[in-house]
Amino acid sequence: MAGIERPGPLYQQVAAAIRQGIADGEFPPGSPLPSEAQLIERYEVSRPTVRNAIAALRSEGLIEVRHGKGSFVKGSPTPPLTIERTITRSGKTYAPELAGWTEAHEPTVYRTETTSTTGPLLELGEGEALFGVDRVLIDQATGARVLHRVLIPFATAENTPPLADAPDTALEQIYAALTGPGHKLTWSETVRARMPQADERSALQLPDATPVIHTLRVTHGTDHQPLILEELRANGSQAQLTYRITADSPRTLRAVRN
Repeated sequence: MAGIERPGPLYQQVAAAIRQGIADGEFPPGSPLPSEAQLIERYEVSRPTVRNAIAALRSEGLIEVRHGKGSFVKGSPTPPLTIERTITRSGKTYAPELAGWTEAHEPTVYRTETTSTTGPLLELGEGEALFGVDRVLIDQATGARVLHRVLIPFATAENTPPLADAPDTALEQIYAALTGPGHKLTWSETVRARMPQADERSALQLPDATPVIHTLRVTHGTDHQPLILEELRANGSQAQLTYRITADSPRTLRAVRN
């Protein structure tokens, strides 16, 4: 195989190529990887580059190094943390899926502005004022950590007591308060995987070369009006998300697209 030609540090390119080989079944679970010499010849790189690539894959949990025998592909166990992306309601009481998680410390409350990403989701221009609330949450069963952020437009806060004075109100109480002005709440969510920023890697205690799952959930009111935006970021090699899917009427689908 000729040398690889992709953007990014060379060892990450080699790691990505091996990772793809594992995903494609070229290197099945339990099988040995080619030797260092074979990988050097295959990818036309140096020995330190191959060793750094192997170290990155090892930190991701994809391979294990057996002393005197080489590197072997691990199996693909089910991620140890399943997050059900479901909101339940009983009367006027809401129960978000993370309500039972423990806060690592007091939430951080600040003022911020919409960006080119968050503005369109909230149907606001870039630079519009928001309250931001950041939390680090811990699952007691697994010790897993997630980052949860709520972005509240000033207009939503002004029309929804007590958000103007206490943006860090618990999420279930925010949902209940949002129904006060007569809103019937609905939600939409997008999910993507990406590599973490430095502060995310530190807060989530991520190994090197580990991606994050990043969700963006919008709470909608009457006429599909965006009210608040939530962000959830979790360890992409540790967590999996599950969803309950229902069939929408054509009228509802048109409203979502508009």
